[in-house]
Amino acid sequence: MSPARLVSTWFGCGLAPKAPGTVGTVGALPLAYALHALGPVAYWAGTALVTIGGTWAAQRSAEELGEKDPQTVVVDEVAGSLIAIGFAASGGMWACLFSLVLFRLLDIKKPGLIDAVQYLRPAGVGIMADDVLAGIAAGLVARLAAP
Repeated sequence: MSPARLVSTWFGCGLAPKAPGTVGTVGALPLAYALHALGPVAYWAGTALVTIGGTWAAQRSAEELGEKDPQTVVVDEVAGSLIAIGFAASGGMWACLFSLVLFRLLDIKKPGLIDAVQYLRPAGVGIMADDVLAGIAAGLVARLAAP
C-alpha cells in the first residue's frame, strides 16, 4: 500500500466492509485524545497537519484508484472529527460526543454549502472540504448547545 493510501484510509480504517466513514471517525479518537493532552496549540497544529496531509493523500488516492471520491478514503472524516471535537472541547465530553454525532449526520446528509464544496477541484480539495465544513458546523453547534 502506498504512503498516500495508508494515510487516506487512515491506516486501514477505510477498508472496513461497512460504514468506513464512521470507522474513520472512531479511528480519529486516539489522535484527538493525544493531541488534546498536549494542549490547544498542539491540537490545532495536529489538526492542520492531518487536514493538509489528508488533502494530498486523498488526491493521490483518487488518482491511483481512478475515482473522484473513493469510499475507502476516510482521512477527510478524521480531519472533520478533529475539527468538530476541537470546537466543542470547551463544552466538555458530552459536547464532544454530540459534535461527532452531528458531524456524521452533516457529512452523510450534506446540506447546502457542505454539499456544494465537495465538487471543488482538484479532487483532494473537494474530498476534504465538505468534511471540514461539516466539522466546523458540528463543533460550533455542539459548543453553543453545551451548558
